[in-house]
Amino acid sequence: MRIERVTAAEEIHRGADLFDAPPLPEATRRFLDDPTHHLLFAYDDANRPVGMISGVETTHPDKGTEMLVYELGVAPLARLQGIGSALVTALAELARKNGCYGMWVATENDNAAAQATYRSAGASEETTFTLLSWDLLA
Repeated sequence: MRIERVTAAEEIHRGADLFDAPPLPEATRRFLDDPTHHLLFAYDDANRPVGMISGVETTHPDKGTEMLVYELGVAPLARLQGIGSALVTALAELARKNGCYGMWVATENDNAAAQATYRSAGASEETTFTLLSWDLLA
C-alpha cells in the first residue's frame, strides 16, 4: 500500500467509489484550488484507490492552525487491513509539517469502527460534546 496526496480532479473521479456520493465538478475544483484542503488516497498493489482521507486546516487568531479530519473512507474489500489508521497517521504527519498544533475529528457515538480507527492512530477522547447543525439548503 502507498499513500499519496491527490491534486488532480481526474484522480478524484478515479476514486469516486470512496466517497459518500459522486464528486461534484465545481466542489472538486474549489477543493483542489484551496491550499488548506488536503486529500490523500491509499492505493493497493494494483494501483487502485482503496482508501481516502480529507482534511481542512482551520486557523483562529487566538489558537493558531489545526487540522480537521473531514472524512475518512476505506473500500469494503480493503477494510481491517490498517488502511484507515495509516491514512489518519499520514494526515497527522502532513498537519505537523504544515505547522498545525493539533488535529481533531467528530464521529457518531455509535460508530465503533471509526472510533477504533482513530484511537489506533493515536487519538484520545477529550470530552463529550453536542453537535448542532444548520441545513442551509432548506
